[in-house]
Amino acid sequence: MYPLTYFKEPDRQRLLDFMKAHPFVLLLGCSKKGMPVATHIPVLVEEHGQELWVYGHMMRNTDHHKALLENSNALIVFQGPHCYVSATWYSQQQMASTWNYMTVHVQGKIEFLPDEQFQALMKKFSLHFENENPESAVIYDNLPEAFVQKMMPAITGFKLKAEKLDNVFKLSQNRDLKSYENIIQQLEKKDENSKRIAAEMKLRKSELFPPGKPWNSNRFDS
Repeated sequence: MYPLTYFKEPDRQRLLDFMKAHPFVLLLGCSKKGMPVATHIPVLVEEHGQELWVYGHMMRNTDHHKALLENSNALIVFQGPHCYVSATWYSQQQMASTWNYMTVHVQGKIEFLPDEQFQALMKKFSLHFENENPESAVIYDNLPEAFVQKMMPAITGFKLKAEKLDNVFKLSQNRDLKSYENIIQQLEKKDENSKRIAAEMKLRKSELFPPGKPWNSNRFDS
């Protein structure tokens, strides 16, 4: 990921809120033979004390499950809105255009759950995504027993403790105020992703450009 500090979100709570708001992730791993695997799945994010844990489930008879049994090291990518930013929107246009985006990476080791813990996870999982509605016909406790008995052997649950948490919230933080405001205005005319990036930039404007303080371009190394 970008090592540039001005593209990093330092607020842990903002990162947690972002992860919970974007629970459909890309789970990446690698087999012992060096073959990369990836799967797209929904997850739950929970804090236990100072520890951050990610929970999910996947199909058993798949290349990614087999690879993660061999090599438990995994990377989970939380992806948010992203959009093109044209250099024609900058106050100084003889620069490269770019792409604004928000993403959080979590690294750790996959631990597959025993049956009892897996069942508890599926109860919590289905209730969470059904907006905590205990009357929903599709939460785990309300599913037909025959369906549950058929479904559960085909899938497996896992947990991953975050050993490393990294992020890039690339939101034109290295642009001057005039460019920053113009980028927001241009993005607000575009698609939904662009509008969401514009909204995030608005939230951070006062932090980047404190009233009464001169713009300091020297804090950026590119």
